[in-house]
Amino acid sequence: MRLFLPILAAAGLLVPTAAQARDDAQLWTGVGGTVKLGGRFKLSQDVTVRLSDDRGGLYEIESNTLLGYGITDKVTLWAGYTHDPNYAGGDFTVMEHRAREQVTFDNLARIGGGTLSGRLRLEQRWREGIDGTAWRFRPYIKYTLPFRAGHKTALVLSHESFVNLNSTGFQGVEGAERMRNAIAITTPVARHVNLEVGYLNQHSFVPHAPDNDDHAATVTLGLSF
Repeated sequence: MRLFLPILAAAGLLVPTAAQARDDAQLWTGVGGTVKLGGRFKLSQDVTVRLSDDRGGLYEIESNTLLGYGITDKVTLWAGYTHDPNYAGGDFTVMEHRAREQVTFDNLARIGGGTLSGRLRLEQRWREGIDGTAWRFRPYIKYTLPFRAGHKTALVLSHESFVNLNSTGFQGVEGAERMRNAIAITTPVARHVNLEVGYLNQHSFVPHAPDNDDHAATVTLGLSF
């Protein structure tokens, strides 16, 4: 993890310099794929592993399985399940389960040679041994700009907001809870395989205290069939 600190420190210059309760260097690695099932149906599966300096290494393995139905060529409805064990320094702490519903909008508009896409996601979260169902809304927008017209290597800019719709024993903040802003480069590395490498800032809002920032180097493989 210490190898990423110089890169993340430089990227952190883009983040507001207000006093912060925590400034953590992280590494997020993932692999995901989408398979057409026939007709308008498709299946999506992805797994993300998150490592943290402040948390002593592994702290989360998030696995998402979604079934999608294309309403149009640009709009798809999805529903599925998230399996999300949490760790502290690699030691298991608590299991989180989520139901997930979302609608994705592909190629909404062309701006300056790039394309704009978006997603609206709703989640219901449960943690074993803790009462309550936590509801969360996550709007997301992404801009993809190819480096050369007609080529697939591109710059990707994205923003995602996390809005908690209620509070529970493990979701203590109601309202805007955090946001993720990311910059990455995506490029094909083989047939049906894309590699995306970038930087993500996760800014958490802390009531009556300084906010927190996670600076994550991100490496993701995307498969499409």
